[in-house]
Amino acid sequence: MITLQGNQLCAENAHFRRTWRIAAAGTLHPESFVLLESGYEWLAPHALSTDEATDAILTPCPPPSVVEAPSVCAELRVGGQVYRLQVFPEARGVRIQQKSPSSSRGTSDQGKRGQGEMVSGIEADPVATSSPQSNLNETLALAPLHLRLTQVTLVDQTDHHNELVFESEWLLHTSERAWELAGCLFYIEDVLTGNGLIVLKEAPLPTVRPVSAPWDLQVAARERHITLATDTYATTVLAYTGGKLGRIAALQSYQRCLRPSVPSRDGLLVSNTWGDRNRDGRINAAFLTQEIEAGARLGVDVIQIDDGWQVGATSNSVRAKEQGGVWEGFYAATDRFWSVSPERFPDGLEPLVAAAKEHGLRFGLWFGPDSAGDFANWQRDAATVVRLHQELGIDYIKIDGVKLRSELGETNLHAFFDQVLTETEGRVVFDLDVTAEARPGYLGMVRVGPLFVENRYTDWRRYWPHQTLRNLWKLAHHLDPVRLRLEWLNHARNQDKYENDPLAPIHYRPDSLFATVMLSSPLGWFESSQLPESYFAEAAPLIATWKAHRAALFSGTIYPIGSAPDGVAWTGFVSVGASGTYLLAFREASPEAQWSSPWPFPVPDAAGAFVRLGGDGTAHLDKGELRVNLPNTHRFFFGFKAN
Repeated sequence: MITLQGNQLCAENAHFRRTWRIAAAGTLHPESFVLLESGYEWLAPHALSTDEATDAILTPCPPPSVVEAPSVCAELRVGGQVYRLQVFPEARGVRIQQKSPSSSRGTSDQGKRGQGEMVSGIEADPVATSSPQSNLNETLALAPLHLRLTQVTLVDQTDHHNELVFESEWLLHTSERAWELAGCLFYIEDVLTGNGLIVLKEAPLPTVRPVSAPWDLQVAARERHITLATDTYATTVLAYTGGKLGRIAALQSYQRCLRPSVPSRDGLLVSNTWGDRNRDGRINAAFLTQEIEAGARLGVDVIQIDDGWQVGATSNSVRAKEQGGVWEGFYAATDRFWSVSPERFPDGLEPLVAAAKEHGLRFGLWFGPDSAGDFANWQRDAATVVRLHQELGIDYIKIDGVKLRSELGETNLHAFFDQVLTETEGRVVFDLDVTAEARPGYLGMVRVGPLFVENRYTDWRRYWPHQTLRNLWKLAHHLDPVRLRLEWLNHARNQDKYENDPLAPIHYRPDSLFATVMLSSPLGWFESSQLPESYFAEAAPLIATWKAHRAALFSGTIYPIGSAPDGVAWTGFVSVGASGTYLLAFREASPEAQWSSPWPFPVPDAAGAFVRLGGDGTAHLDKGELRVNLPNTHRFFFGFKAN
């Protein structure tokens, strides 16, 4: 519920209640933030502005996206400013976005963006822009005395980076001078109670953000004031209880408000042949027919053709030199760029889509919205994707080549996605590539679909299973794991590049490789028709079991457990749901065959054994402790324990 009485604004649901006093200039002054279950008040009494607004108007508005969970939305107009507020029934906070007429939307001045070298999907680097920061910042005067502040730094452009999560921590102290931080994700936690606040900004990472600002969070430790930079990106402050576990649960719950996980649509196993580095050299009807047959044997859900199905040639194509491949300006290169290649598919894609359907598979394609002119062709691009969905039944689109250069470009890119999602009623699933260039990143467009996290190839000795597992494990502390598209590869290829390496892919059996990513949205980054027979003998049964439990796995809250994967750790995940708890434990190259860990999860009747569903070994709970036995290295235990 969102209400306005005089100059007091209130947003609430069954879990929380927030109020503000509204100043004449349109600034929102926080007055109270209460968790209703416990009565815990986050804000301290403080002097509020006497310059009160008299012209505030609150009107209902439709939800911004068809894929979001049901919510209450309203627009507040005051002092020449416009705010959109949104409350989801299950969220412990309100989503606020400034939509002021004075916003600098549409600027495209060229300027320096952030620090460091821009990573390109090909060889060229785009030049960035910036826009001024709003002066309508919101300050929270916090009541708890002993607070821990955590800044989460997420890293994309994964073609050049592999450590993707860093945390910086401060205990607030009265001797500290005020300081400023940039980022999309911050935590403030009362160390005495474990109660906390999450500040989540739905924006690209600061180093590549089209609407740049000098900071996102300002900290005045002496006064215990936290100031949020107000701009055109939506920001949500969420309350949680229960320390780290409560924070993980709150983060996943909120991301599932922005994009609820639909079992028939999300978390599916996608195969894509690009991982074997033949690029588009083998893409044709005969090869894809083999891929469909092999994918069905393995248990793939979606057969996806990467770059190469279309008439136009990109800069990454094997035909790039002879045909003048491009990475933007697609329609300038040829008006038929996104038509199906008659040379590769003389009968079109219809027979392949039909063959996939006969095998119980769905179909996906690679696509690059044209970045030229700040996505000036966004309507044409949206019409192309909608046509592919309506005429061919294409449901899964991998998005690549995106270059955000200005706020106008970002606006047009949002419009492209929203039009497709609206016209297809959310049936089209976009994978947003975060491997290069300036893109929406981890939190910029949560509603759109999963994140294509990384390109890793054995050809370049850049794939190690424990490294991919490490990225999943670390990101899962902050992002809903089903939002992450992560890869497993053909371990038989390029063994010569990993000589004398005890952590080489070949030392992992096929089911272990799949297990490293099965709590993400898995990507079969290989040509299924070229897989060793061991993949069908060992991985296919685990995939079938995973499918049977997938809906329950992804409906639970997924917590990382153990140590961060490093090749020699004991590590894993638990998924705590309504019917019971799933355990996925890994013994990497640890010399210890047994592992124990405290069990902090509030699961009824916790003592007893997990029923093994896949892998090896045993696992059980006893006196608040988890004990796992795995006799061999590079192996896993996957099991379930009913409530």
